[in-house]
Amino acid sequence: MEPVAAPTLRTLIERSDLRLRLVVDEAALPDDALDRPVRWVHNSDLADPTPFLAEDLVLLTTGTQFAEHDAEGVAAYVSRLERRGVLALGFGSGVHRVGVPDELVSACVERGLALFEVPYDIPFLAIARAHAEAIAAQAYARRTWALEAQRALAIAALRPRGLEATLSELSRRLGCWVGMFDATGALAHEHPSRIADSTEVAAGVTELLARGGSASRTVESADTAYTLFTLGRTGHLRGVIAIAAAALDPETRAVVTSVIAMAGLALEQNEQTSRARRRLHTQLLASLRDDDPALARRVLGALPPAPVLVAMTDAPRTTAVLDWWDRRRADTGTAAFIAEGPEGLVMCIPAADADALDQLAAQLQIRIGVSEPTDYAAFSQAYAQALTTLRRGSVGAVRYALTASGGMLDALATDEARLIAQSRLAPVRRHDAANGTELERTLIVWLEHDTRAEPAATALGIHRHTLRTRIAQAAGLLDADLTSFPARAEIWAALRASSGAPPAVRDATRPAP
Repeated sequence: MEPVAAPTLRTLIERSDLRLRLVVDEAALPDDALDRPVRWVHNSDLADPTPFLAEDLVLLTTGTQFAEHDAEGVAAYVSRLERRGVLALGFGSGVHRVGVPDELVSACVERGLALFEVPYDIPFLAIARAHAEAIAAQAYARRTWALEAQRALAIAALRPRGLEATLSELSRRLGCWVGMFDATGALAHEHPSRIADSTEVAAGVTELLARGGSASRTVESADTAYTLFTLGRTGHLRGVIAIAAAALDPETRAVVTSVIAMAGLALEQNEQTSRARRRLHTQLLASLRDDDPALARRVLGALPPAPVLVAMTDAPRTTAVLDWWDRRRADTGTAAFIAEGPEGLVMCIPAADADALDQLAAQLQIRIGVSEPTDYAAFSQAYAQALTTLRRGSVGAVRYALTASGGMLDALATDEARLIAQSRLAPVRRHDAANGTELERTLIVWLEHDTRAEPAATALGIHRHTLRTRIAQAAGLLDADLTSFPARAEIWAALRASSGAPPAVRDATRPAP
């Protein structure tokens, strides 16, 4: 049963007891002229009643304000009513003149305003009372509809897969499409099935979830408007409900609000179960980090088959990641062990399903550190690889092999190492800034050329004696003996760490400085 529509001009004119007659042909009116809801019925014989009117009214008049054959004045009167938003004009015949004046009919046709004739024996009060009764009946019907809808929704909630059944029942009661998106923005349930996805709706859902606050909004897609409602509390959104309807009256909104509350409760109960499962998995993760999978196998029955990848993410939207894996498991059967560790969310999956990590990172725009394939006897090493890669990676699923390919010096490119390096090199940099010298550049080129003066000086375009003078000056500022290998290695490492983009070694076959 769909919500009962509000009384319209058509329902008023079709009341047989009022015997109202439409004077202007319906074909000459806008398409929805007779089917727009009427807010109220008012009567006035003022020459300009518009200051006292509201939109969507039907105005009744006896025409005493019209002068004989004053077509121009009548046209101005109708124009004012149309601009004010009056839906229709009812002319009381037989009070001031018999029949509807031709100039009034012409003006209403020109302005597209509905005009009907009221018989002499039908009081204006009877028309107003009839419409008031229709409004009251409609309000009662809507309240009845809302109560019946909420009763049906409560029954649906008791069925297996109660949340999905409730949303399907809401769709049937509203007579429109209803969908639920999970915390990742993926469509989790819909009724009825849509022929094509709406990119506008998906974008609106993603925007609401990204904001993180409880809210609602309306989006336009093709010829359909959708209203979106978030599920969950601010900072812990569980999803979004979308309804293919824009304007929701109080009764419809009350029904939708009850569904949102029921959905939120169901999701919160699921969340409590999920939290208990996550706590268990966190405890099992501790045993896996000791390279002992026996306890996890006894509790869970099975773990993802080896070889496995250990991955880690520090994404703030943990719920979205968990929902993504739940959906992946349901759709493809991917085996995955997910647990919250002290450094982030840990994911252990078969190495054959490595592409799932790329898809997860791309969809949620998060960074993931991924270990090399391993078995459970080396889980702790894989965990360390994932953590190291996460700390050095960017958005995407970054493999440890790619991170490790840079060598030992690249491993120094951490925030802590950069701070130490900047402090160590500060005297040289201050001197360069104050005096316009190039001591730091000279050090880099000299070390790149294995501390050989001739090629380094040539590369810099200076004499070798000038080069030696600069190196001695830098050594004094750094309080370092650059004739020794340990001092050279320390300064070289500081230059690599401080630069953030290490300079390339020109001759990798030669021994280190």
